[in-house]
Amino acid sequence: MTAKATAKGPAATSTDRLGRLLALVPYVVSRDSVALDEAAAAFGVTEKQLIDDLNMLWCVELRAPDPYCPIDLSYEGGEITVAEAESIARPLRLKVDEASALLVALRMLAGIPDLDDRDALSRVIAKLESAAGAAASVAGQVAVEVDARGGSADPGRTGLGSLRDAIARGRRVHLTYYVPARDENTERDVDPMRLLVVEGNTYLEGWCRRAEAVRLFKLDRIADLAVLDVPARVPDDAEPIDVDAGLFRPSPQDEAVTLDLTPRGRWVADYYPCESVEELGEGRLRVVLRTPDTRWVRGLALRLGDQGRVVAPARLAAEIREDAVRALARYGMA
Repeated sequence: MTAKATAKGPAATSTDRLGRLLALVPYVVSRDSVALDEAAAAFGVTEKQLIDDLNMLWCVELRAPDPYCPIDLSYEGGEITVAEAESIARPLRLKVDEASALLVALRMLAGIPDLDDRDALSRVIAKLESAAGAAASVAGQVAVEVDARGGSADPGRTGLGSLRDAIARGRRVHLTYYVPARDENTERDVDPMRLLVVEGNTYLEGWCRRAEAVRLFKLDRIADLAVLDVPARVPDDAEPIDVDAGLFRPSPQDEAVTLDLTPRGRWVADYYPCESVEELGEGRLRVVLRTPDTRWVRGLALRLGDQGRVVAPARLAAEIREDAVRALARYGMA
């Protein structure tokens, strides 16, 4: 049986796909057979993308002992079965740095107050520590360092320990918080409600006295933090933010801005909420973000320099060029 691999999904990269292909075979083999829709959901792809992957696996040849031994694969009737794939049927092993990063994240998650099903998380950590060997020791050193920094008199970058203490004791906190949309630090008093881990990032949710509303504060944007000797008073009608649908919820009235980024400018996609991210090849990205105020985008574009440029809307790109000309004129370079 032969088949040609079709085009991959628009958001996929070759690295993403390779990892999925290597994980897909042991996933199916360990279960004898798996429904197509179930496997697609497990790997976070569409059924079409999964079928493209399965078609690619049909082309894989196992060189030993038979000089030509293709994987025996079928997904007829919506059920996936895989055989004759012993050489890649074992689950992937985590590298030391991967296991360390996973353990650090799990231990941070375990420290969040009022966590549901903490026992299950503890069992996962224990199993991973047992299997990780040296990685568990490395992760333990990192975790201690983070906790010590968070609980110190100068909480600075994360303040995780101080925030846990404030939540446990019901105390208000004072934040110096960076707002990327305005490219400025703001001062505000916040009554903490809970700590959240969303899409790999940690947030403080609390009642912001400045906005008089519930707000989320990303921990790596907290420039300074002080726990005040004032009781936290969250209004009775304050509702927690529903984060199940994600944090990025642009308004239809917000302006769409398209940026092309070089490999050195890819950090923008990690730091700012993007509506879409497209791989352009050779490590370049095209991202689209929405904003009600483009002033901060003009500042971002100037900071990027040769790491990226705004390509749309044309009016904004022209304004940024004028900003750059004025800036260079001040240095006698225009």
